[in-house]
Amino acid sequence: MLDIRYIKENLTEVIEKLNTRGGDFSYLKETVKDYDKRRDLIVLVEKLKQERNEASKNIGLLIKKGKDVTKEKDRIRLIGEEIKSYDEKIKTLDEKIEDALLNTPNIPAEDVPIGLDDQDNKELYVVGTRRQFEFPVKDHVELAENLDILDFERAAKITGARFVVDKGLGAKLERALIQFMMDLHSEDHGYTEIIPPYIVNEKSMIATGQFPKFKEDSFKVESKDVAWYLNPTAEVPTINLHRDEILDYNELPIKYVSYTTAFRSEAGSAGRDTRGILRQHQFNKVELIKFTTPELSDVEHTKMLKNAERVLQLLKLPYRVVVLSTGDMGFAMQKTYDIEVWIPSQRTYREIASISNAGDYQARRGNIRFKREKDAKTEYVHTLNGSGIAVGRTMIAIMENYQNEDGSITIPEVLIPYMHTTIIKKE
Repeated sequence: MLDIRYIKENLTEVIEKLNTRGGDFSYLKETVKDYDKRRDLIVLVEKLKQERNEASKNIGLLIKKGKDVTKEKDRIRLIGEEIKSYDEKIKTLDEKIEDALLNTPNIPAEDVPIGLDDQDNKELYVVGTRRQFEFPVKDHVELAENLDILDFERAAKITGARFVVDKGLGAKLERALIQFMMDLHSEDHGYTEIIPPYIVNEKSMIATGQFPKFKEDSFKVESKDVAWYLNPTAEVPTINLHRDEILDYNELPIKYVSYTTAFRSEAGSAGRDTRGILRQHQFNKVELIKFTTPELSDVEHTKMLKNAERVLQLLKLPYRVVVLSTGDMGFAMQKTYDIEVWIPSQRTYREIASISNAGDYQARRGNIRFKREKDAKTEYVHTLNGSGIAVGRTMIAIMENYQNEDGSITIPEVLIPYMHTTIIKKE
């Protein structure tokens, strides 16, 4: 979350920057007033406590002198009632301020393009040459069904719409991609491998910014004793590895490559991209996570982008990199690069990885700090996350870009050691 003191000191500028996200954040004026009221009440309560302490001492003196202490006891009781009343007001203000801050997104970085949506994203560069097909291009659904490697009908029977069953070499391709990505990022890029729990608690969702804003997009797990949710992205459990911890400065940056199956209800995207596996309720993802110092934040962000790009370069898939506009960025992020892969059947680039810098926004929510020296003041780390990359969308890109006229799919060279075959073809 944002620092309320920073908001107070830079109120007009903060509201102006947040408004470029497409909302109206003038409510922060009221939040700052509540913060000032809270501070004044705390000062008042401290004075009353001091008065009560002095009155208690006075009772002791009066008793020694054999005098009546009824008035002093009544005074202490009234002061206590006042303190209790003010404490309740402080608690109400605390809850009101926290609710406002939890529902306020991150401030966009200075170099983020201002815009309302993805139409205002800025293309930075294009990598690779798009293949020119000499035959009609099939989309991934037609290819997969003809080759019997993805089964949508039986998945719908088992669960419902927007699920899939991987079969045969389809299952092997997905598994190969996960292992290839995990190997690349751990062995070549120096990330520590993580396979976290697929179920997370409410505190974890709050820390990374999913809650309370996007609670409707989450799958809740029925439990009598605790509120659990299916993990929407590896970012959530992996960032929360270090919630409420003080990290060792000498170990920063800490780098994780995390594999999970992710689950999203996609409540806000009904009717969009429902064909095939482009937008599923359940999907596999390899995620890159970093915890770093503020001064290295931008450098590590760029490095993470290059690490994610390397996946597509080795797979020899054409892609482009864009920087997201203020109106298209994720709630908790201050800057995001999207890597978009070329999808031949759609004649367009589609997002396959988002590489984001949250600054200290998530660290404040999750209380993740570090000390430069043993006796130094604690500081908040900066957290970064990025797809390393989305497995299902990589499958789409491979199937479509590597398709042959007879409906078979050539396996990218880098995946052959994992697949133990050079082609997926109809038996």
